[in-house]
Amino acid sequence: MRFTLHWDQIAASEPASPTDPSDPAYDWSADDVVLAGLHAHGIDVLLQLVGTPSWANGGHAANYAPTSATTFRSFASAAAHKYPWVRRWLIWNEPNQVRWLRPTTPAVYTSRLLNPAYAAIHAAIPGAQVAGGGTAPRGSTGGVSPVAWLLGMHAAHAQLDAYAHNPYPLDPKRESPLTGGCAQCTTITMATINKLVTLVARNFPRARIWLTEYGYQSNPPDRLLGVSTALQARYISEGAYAAYRTPRVDLLIHFLYRDEPEIARFQSGLVTIGNAKKPAYAAFEAPLAQTARTGTRVSLWGQLRAPAASGLPARLERKVGATWRLLASVRPSAGGFIRWTGVLPRGAVVRLHAGSIAGAALSIH
Repeated sequence: MRFTLHWDQIAASEPASPTDPSDPAYDWSADDVVLAGLHAHGIDVLLQLVGTPSWANGGHAANYAPTSATTFRSFASAAAHKYPWVRRWLIWNEPNQVRWLRPTTPAVYTSRLLNPAYAAIHAAIPGAQVAGGGTAPRGSTGGVSPVAWLLGMHAAHAQLDAYAHNPYPLDPKRESPLTGGCAQCTTITMATINKLVTLVARNFPRARIWLTEYGYQSNPPDRLLGVSTALQARYISEGAYAAYRTPRVDLLIHFLYRDEPEIARFQSGLVTIGNAKKPAYAAFEAPLAQTARTGTRVSLWGQLRAPAASGLPARLERKVGATWRLLASVRPSAGGFIRWTGVLPRGAVVRLHAGSIAGAALSIH
């Protein structure tokens, strides 16, 4: 799970001992509740740092960079000492867009945010991994494309263990996780993720890739940008497969668990605002994607993600009328991955099933 520490909220006033998490100016109480719960349940956390307090940036809004690298380095040190069990860290969110960072330049991001935090976190937590970038798939008005941003970070001598990116589709009604991306553009989506692989390999040869935010909104409720709930489920599975097959990628974080109440925000949840499960919920627990077709022979890839299915034998099932019937028994590999190739006609409906976990229905195309 990705969780965000808002520097501007935790340190509304300037601490006297900024590297000490127990300084009275720091208020970690709201974050402690969530992080203690996640830690107690054994859920891995990617901890993101974002938001500058006004005392550190000349009285500006939280999306303005600090005037000094020292202040952010001190906060990162305090956070690392506060939560030493967290091993994965992410510095800022989509800094290549004006609404998240001003000045919107990779040099400012690298020198005042990323590199200071990288040094502080590594000094506090041996073996920690710190990701930089966290880029949006496009710069939007006044911003910087992710391609130019990554190159600018390289020129500024960025220090990072992983490059983070949010590979949302630019046109969700025409672009799937596997097809429809713009190969010649300086944007990077899941469909064009190999551009990111090439750039990272060339500019940060030792870095891994973290896909830290991804999803498709559903219709209902979003009639403007949403896809059908069935298509959302299919895209969750295809997105998981795209991440699996892409070199260097270590993690993929779905955004988000529950739809947001404001229709202008995100409705990419696995459940509705009323907690009703969408087909996406089952697709997230046991994704199944069609990866190839040659004549009548079809190749499928899947994964048993849910803990309730861990270590269990898997069944590939086909729907016949209203009944699900066994198509094949498959043995998951390490990580719960499965592959199957066989004869299936177009329009056949299949799913992955293990124990109490039944994945979403996939229609063969």
